[in-house]
Amino acid sequence: MKKNRFEPLKNLYRKAISCLITLVIVTVFFEFWMRRFNGMMDRDFLGKGNIMMVVIYLVVTVLFFRAFNAYKIGYFKSSSIILSQVLAVICINMIIMLQLILMIGKVARLRVIISQVITMTILDILICLVLTFLLNKLYAFLFPPYRMLEVYGDYENTLRGKIGLRTDKYILEGSVHISESMWEIQKQILEYDAVLLNDIPTRIKNELLKFCFANSVRVYFTPKISDVLVKGAGEVHVFDTPLFLCRNTGLSIETRILKRALDITAALAGLILSLPITLITALCIKAEDGGRIFYRQERCTIQEKRFQIYKFRSMVENAEKVGGAQLAKENDSRITKVGAFIRKTRIDELPQLINVLKGDMSLVGPRPERPEFIAENVKSIPEFAYRTKVKAGLTGYAQVYGKYNTGFLDKLKLDLLYIEKQSIWLDLKILVMTVKVVFTKESTEGI
Repeated sequence: MKKNRFEPLKNLYRKAISCLITLVIVTVFFEFWMRRFNGMMDRDFLGKGNIMMVVIYLVVTVLFFRAFNAYKIGYFKSSSIILSQVLAVICINMIIMLQLILMIGKVARLRVIISQVITMTILDILICLVLTFLLNKLYAFLFPPYRMLEVYGDYENTLRGKIGLRTDKYILEGSVHISESMWEIQKQILEYDAVLLNDIPTRIKNELLKFCFANSVRVYFTPKISDVLVKGAGEVHVFDTPLFLCRNTGLSIETRILKRALDITAALAGLILSLPITLITALCIKAEDGGRIFYRQERCTIQEKRFQIYKFRSMVENAEKVGGAQLAKENDSRITKVGAFIRKTRIDELPQLINVLKGDMSLVGPRPERPEFIAENVKSIPEFAYRTKVKAGLTGYAQVYGKYNTGFLDKLKLDLLYIEKQSIWLDLKILVMTVKVVFTKESTEGI
């Protein structure tokens, strides 16, 4: 196994480029502040005032870039990173624009402020495009993709095909079945940069994990449900024997109160702000075929409690009259022209803010499934019912990191990861990332 001499510098490189991107964007703001905005006020900021403005912009930049995963050059695809950076820059400069309008407080200056912020935003985006392109090229040169060996078992999944789409990070050069001897598998592992343990029995996985640890081999593995459930475990040091504690009690009372307050506030604001979109969508749906505007469907939330979910109708009337309950398929003939657009843009989900306000759902949580699909999946995956340990959500981990056509088992693992790690900060990050999902075509692909 040939080691890349630059590999130990990978984390340092990522931190360095994060600092570089932040420094450049903050420098652009500082130039605009000193040359444009500062002079618009009745009294110029001096010394500490200028430092305060830079610090505020720096904090907002770091928060949004981290929330959108905009620093992860070399981790995500270039297109995904650029989209994250564009959305982050727009959000940052919108907040700063509101701050400047309030600080300057002159209606006559409003047009100039907006035009200058737009110019600054365009400049930021161009700089991000150039930097991301160059830094990605350098990253690819310094850290070539890992030559990977797959160790697979008898369970079929689509992971191999997904890895084939990221040749910038992984090259799956070999594969070996677990029926081979352990000695042969370990011998082959040492010939590669990394190994993928793809859905193999726990006993074999544990043995290979120890072997890879002993030989400093990078290893990826698909987690079992039990692996996910211990993700949020805490350490207990009461005795001289190490213990892990899984409380399995969910959020604390005060966090639940805060989460509900966030749900109510955001749902009310969302309903008010989206009112123009709601009216236009309703008119378009009615004009296309004269049918109902809204669509109600039975779903399950916490403890499998059933409720009626509200959506804008995106399919023809009585779409399930023939065939019963079924997921939307790619190029589904039941989807109307208006429906295709509102599904891609997630506008069809807006009425669910009413469900959030009523308390049926939260803003963030596992997506509510239909009782028929839960009953069907529990037969093959008994743990699928674990998704209802928390209140269903308008968006969630599986919506941000998965797709509409992600398999039920993978959706379950993603939702369980959220349940084990849930916090107000994580909810806020998922809400921010949901904005990016709206602009990602793959997220709405049918099965």
